[in-house]
Amino acid sequence: MKAEQPVSRLPSCDDEYDPSLIPVETALEKIAAAVDPIAHTEVVALREGLDRVLGADIRSPENVPNHTNSAMDGYAVRVADLENETLKVIGTSWAGKAFDGTISANQAVRIMTGAVIPEGADSIVIQEHVEREGDLIRVAPGQRQGQHVRKAGEDLAAGDVALTAGRRLLASDLGLIASLGIGEVPVTRRPRVAFFSNGDELRSIGQPLAVGDVYDSNRYTLHGMLTRSGMAFNDLGVVPDDRDRIKDTFLRAADIADVVITSAGASVGDADFVKDVLDEIGDVNFWKIAMKPGRPLSFGKVGNSLFFGLPGNPVSVMVTFYQFVLPALRRLSGELAWAPLRLMARTQDRLKKMPGRTEFQRAALFQDENGELVVSTTGDQGSGILSSMTQANCFVILPIDSAGAQPGEQVMVEPFAGLV
Repeated sequence: MKAEQPVSRLPSCDDEYDPSLIPVETALEKIAAAVDPIAHTEVVALREGLDRVLGADIRSPENVPNHTNSAMDGYAVRVADLENETLKVIGTSWAGKAFDGTISANQAVRIMTGAVIPEGADSIVIQEHVEREGDLIRVAPGQRQGQHVRKAGEDLAAGDVALTAGRRLLASDLGLIASLGIGEVPVTRRPRVAFFSNGDELRSIGQPLAVGDVYDSNRYTLHGMLTRSGMAFNDLGVVPDDRDRIKDTFLRAADIADVVITSAGASVGDADFVKDVLDEIGDVNFWKIAMKPGRPLSFGKVGNSLFFGLPGNPVSVMVTFYQFVLPALRRLSGELAWAPLRLMARTQDRLKKMPGRTEFQRAALFQDENGELVVSTTGDQGSGILSSMTQANCFVILPIDSAGAQPGEQVMVEPFAGLV
C-alpha cells in the first residue's frame, strides 16, 4: 500500500470531545417528547395495586374521619366549665361505642382515642392533666378550646381527591384507599418490554465457551432492572450476527411490546447488522451521546414500539438503562412526576475527567462519623468492569464541562436505590 497521505482519524469512543455527539440533556428531551403515556387502564384488587401507577383519581366517598372524635385518651369537657374546681364524670365514650347522652354544665365524659366526642363537649383534656377521685375530676390549668379534637372531614371531605392519577402506589396509599372503604383501584397497564442481545460471540449460561466467546450477562442485568421497575417483559435470547434473523427478531419484538431493547450490535463494525436493519424497518432519532460510559446509545421506533439500542459493555448497559430507559418506562407507565433522587456529597478521592462528555462514575455513598454524606470511587471505571457496579451504590455525575473533582469537593450523586 502506497502511503501518500496520513490516515484520517474518525470520531470514536477514545475521543473526549466529538461535536457530533448530542448532550445527555438533549437526548432525554428527545426521548420524553417521543413517549406517550399508556392510556389503557385496568381495575385490580387493592392488594394487587402496590407499585402500580394509579390510572384515575381516587375520591373520598365520605368524610375522613367520618365523625368528630378524640385524638387522645382523656376527658371530653366544655372549656367554659374549667373555671370550676371540679367536674362530674357521667360516663365513658369508647372507640366503636359512643356515649349516649349530652354533656351539660360542670360535667365530663371519659373518652378514648378515636371515640366520638359527646354532644356538648368542645375540648379534650388528656388524662395526664387530670386528677380523679371517684366521679369527680380536677383539671390542670392551661387548657385550650378545641384541643385534641379531630373534626369530621378534617383529613378529607366527601368528594375530595384523596390520590391523584399518575402516582405509583405505595403501601401508605393502599392503607389510605382501604380507609375509604374502597377495595379495587384503576391502574395503568404495565408497559411491555421485549429485549435481546446480538453477537456471534455471546453464549447463554450452560453453553461451553470457545476461544473468544463470552457469557451474555446483559440479559440478566436487564431482567433484574426490569423486574425491579415493575415492567412486563419477554427475554428473546441471543440473536447471532445474521441480518435476516435480526430483522425477524425486531419485527417479532415490536409486535408484542411497547419497548424493544437490544444490547450490543448497534455500532459501526463490519458485522453489526442492527443499524442496517433499523434503516430498513425503523426510525432512529439518534445514535451517539456525549456521555461516558454509554456513548453508542441509539433511540428511535420500530413500528409503533420505542427502541433503545444499548451498548454491549456490561456497565454501559446498566448506566444507559438507568439514565434513559428507566425514565422513558416510568413516563410510559403514566408516572409523570418521577425523577431519580440526586444529592450532593463530599468526594474522598480525586475524580479524573476531561471536559466534553457527561460522566457517570461508580461510587459508594455513606455517612462519615459526623453524619456527613461522603462518596468514594469504586476504582477502575472501565465500561467492561461489572464489579465496579456491584461494589457501588450510586453514580457520581460529572457534568459535560467538568474537569473532574479533587478530594473534599462536593459532587452530585445519584443513589441506585432512588432509581427504581
